[in-house]
Amino acid sequence: MRRRSPKFRPEAWLATIALIAICGISLGNVIVRYATDVSFAFTEEFSVFCLVVLTFAGAAVAARHNQHIRIELIEHYLPHWALKVVFVLQWLAGVTVLGIMTWYGSTFALQEYQWESLSPGLGLPNWIYVIWLPILSVAIMIRMTQNLIDRLRGKADPEVVHES
Repeated sequence: MRRRSPKFRPEAWLATIALIAICGISLGNVIVRYATDVSFAFTEEFSVFCLVVLTFAGAAVAARHNQHIRIELIEHYLPHWALKVVFVLQWLAGVTVLGIMTWYGSTFALQEYQWESLSPGLGLPNWIYVIWLPILSVAIMIRMTQNLIDRLRGKADPEVVHES
């Protein structure tokens, strides 16, 4: 039996913490609203922030283990040399998109910091929310690169079974 590398990486922990926070905030808000007919003001702002962090951190975990949604039909019928070309093209497309997101996300975060922009709900600095976009985009690029190296070397996680 082949041992798989553990999936407990920093972004996996970050995604877990974000999911727990979303559940806790939502449950707390429901209980308080039911008991007092008043809602917490911060719940939507924090929930959306946690959802974005959860999405990007989860995407980094999926990128590392080659578990993103994709069409695999072409990969199954290509010769080995052409498969490596496809792997590099897939990586290049992903890095291009994430590089653009990193550039514009970091520019936006810097502008939010310079303008001292505040969030509408709680009045917290907006850059605190926005800075996670470029940071987690870089994390996804790193994990995609690690996955590309593994795939080019012929090391791959066992294929995920997709149920329909």
